Amino acid sequence: MGLTIAPLPVPRSGAALRAAALEAVVLAGHMLLYPSGVREERIRRTEGESGGQLPPVLLLHGFTDNRSVFVLLRRALGAGGRRRVETYNYSPFTLDLRVTARHLARRVEELCERSGQDRVDLVGHSLGGLVGRYYVQRLGGDARVRTLVTLGTPHGGTRVAPFMDAHPLVRQMRPDSPVMEELRAPAPGCRTRCVAFWSEFDALMTPTGTARIEHPDLDATNVEVTGIGHLALPVHPAVITAVRRCLDGPVRDADTAEGPLRKLRLTGTEGEGMVV
Repeated sequence: MGLTIAPLPVPRSGAALRAAALEAVVLAGHMLLYPSGVREERIRRTEGESGGQLPPVLLLHGFTDNRSVFVLLRRALGAGGRRRVETYNYSPFTLDLRVTARHLARRVEELCERSGQDRVDLVGHSLGGLVGRYYVQRLGGDARVRTLVTLGTPHGGTRVAPFMDAHPLVRQMRPDSPVMEELRAPAPGCRTRCVAFWSEFDALMTPTGTARIEHPDLDATNVEVTGIGHLALPVHPAVITAVRRCLDGPVRDADTAEGPLRKLRLTGTEGEGMVV
């Protein structure tokens, strides 16, 4: 993966400051790109058109965001023409993630029809990962989704920003919400492999570990990312490389002879890191 080991450990306080600085840089860049992603992606409607050897990937953005957050990730996943990569902009007026998950189900069926593939992969950032999981776990989406990758998604609910509880989507992301109760319910026989990336410096996940998937019926791998925050998860080169590794080849290829991907330790903003 072209990853290197840092010669010396970074003090936690220094790492936190560096992560915060990177978050500010990412936010500034994303604000510039945001207008370019407001409109829904223009999609070719040619039925059965080949999109590569691998299952197509559908990217799902987070709360109040749009597809512009995936500019770098989309380019990396689509490199070489091995897979079709598309983005899904759900409505900014969405008030119920369960409704969005039902819309996602229709979009996945369309993607399968256009690509000629039976299954797809989903990558969701923040709320987008929760929408994808609800579709897989509660709406039968495991029949269509091979792998679900989530980046900074509040799988156990987050208590951040209590002043935003007036928004229905924020209330649905609380640990005690009916949606979270549904996701804690049994899900026997789920056929989708889940990979959850979570960061120790993710300020929107309270508690931080809530971005892990901890469900006895799900085939889940939790990957701890050290050194970056919430906004950097879908754009950091090392994370993008790790996501691509998860989606390349058969599902189990991510668990190589070197051991399963469990922790991604970033050693600098230049995209270096190591997997342990």
